[in-house]
Amino acid sequence: MTTLLIRNAKMLVTMGTERREIRGGGLFVRDGVIEQVGETAVLPLTADKILDLNHHIVLPGLVNTHHHLYQGLTRVIPAAQNAALFGWLQTLYPIWAGMNAEAIYISTLTGLAELLLSGCTTASDHLYIYPNDCRLDDEIEAAQEIGMRFHAMRGSMSLGESKGGLPPDSVVEEEAAILKDSRRLIETYHNPDRFAMLRVGLAPCSPFSITQDLMRESAKLARSYGVRLHTHLAENPEDIIFSREKFGMRPGEYAEDVGWVGADVWHAHCVELNAAEMNLFARTGTGVCHCPNSNMRTAAGIAPIRQMLDAGVPVGLGTDGAAANDAGHLLAEARQALLLQRVLGGSGALEAREALEMATLGGARVLGRDDIGSLTPGMAADFVAFDLNQIGFIGTHTDLVAALIFCHPVNVAYSVINGRIVIDNGHLTTIDLPLIMERHNAISKALINKTL
Repeated sequence: MTTLLIRNAKMLVTMGTERREIRGGGLFVRDGVIEQVGETAVLPLTADKILDLNHHIVLPGLVNTHHHLYQGLTRVIPAAQNAALFGWLQTLYPIWAGMNAEAIYISTLTGLAELLLSGCTTASDHLYIYPNDCRLDDEIEAAQEIGMRFHAMRGSMSLGESKGGLPPDSVVEEEAAILKDSRRLIETYHNPDRFAMLRVGLAPCSPFSITQDLMRESAKLARSYGVRLHTHLAENPEDIIFSREKFGMRPGEYAEDVGWVGADVWHAHCVELNAAEMNLFARTGTGVCHCPNSNMRTAAGIAPIRQMLDAGVPVGLGTDGAAANDAGHLLAEARQALLLQRVLGGSGALEAREALEMATLGGARVLGRDDIGSLTPGMAADFVAFDLNQIGFIGTHTDLVAALIFCHPVNVAYSVINGRIVIDNGHLTTIDLPLIMERHNAISKALINKTL
């Protein structure tokens, strides 16, 4: 058995039922599970490893519920910088078509490293394009190597341009092959157990790249194995127009028609959901991933998150792909979520602790996890510590928790996942990050130069 003691934290944010915030608090961890939480004086005196965090705020690890990690290879492409969603995709599809297995593996390592440094300890990635020899296995291998708690979502596209879809035919797959590989991945990798480090789900890409048949068959397959479902929905006005013209219904009606509502489903973006659709999601427990920076980047709009929360919709946060953001900092998403809701609804529309809750407990709920998102006994030892002894936090002593959201987003000093120290005093311990970054840039240049 291994033990870890966190003590003397300037502030410990539990996000438990009582939302305790403990000055001088700490945690005692045994074999990757939190055993005790409280003031340092009531905790054990010794452990195999002790971290004295008297200049830090400690909180549950953040949960990213939507990403496309491979897109870190194609940030700030000039031709896509000023494009709305559909044009942005059409510019980038031909470049992504040149990816190979190494591109997926390396971009996963760099993307997860960026998330880890921002305070994220659990990530869900939506890989929906499989050119050449690319497989979901490539990013699973990378996630296991870096030590991130990971939800690998088997995305797919089957509706090419020749059949009325948006993506070129060269990057779509046959539906029978998609379902066969989906079954293989679930049977090979999915771990339904509590504290699982790896889970698999099914994630057909979007209404404009997938047939209704595949949506229905994916839902049946996922539910036969007890895994979760994820897709893009109602991202911008073009999305609404496409749904009405193609299916004769709004996105929420489409989701219900193909069996994509329920507590085992979450949708990314949902910028254009109306009141009836929000009530449908609340009634069925269907989750939403809010991606504020991406939605601003592509001019999609501002999702009505305040109304969703008030209606009872489960809401988590996501960075979205690194070519649509173009960043991977989850704390920055929480800050932007707060600010945008205030633009829509006034200065009190969203509070700092509500934004932090979406980034922790909200994300855990959306992913169907009851073992992460709070620092309470019996929960996984996934937590992060931010150093408050830096200029960005001066003058914030009156409310250190709110400072995390209101002030400039910073990187973590420590990150612990499943009881393992993955970031130690700002240093990522599991991979040689400078070497991986160098390889990432070489792959990116070759991929883009080949296409452009």
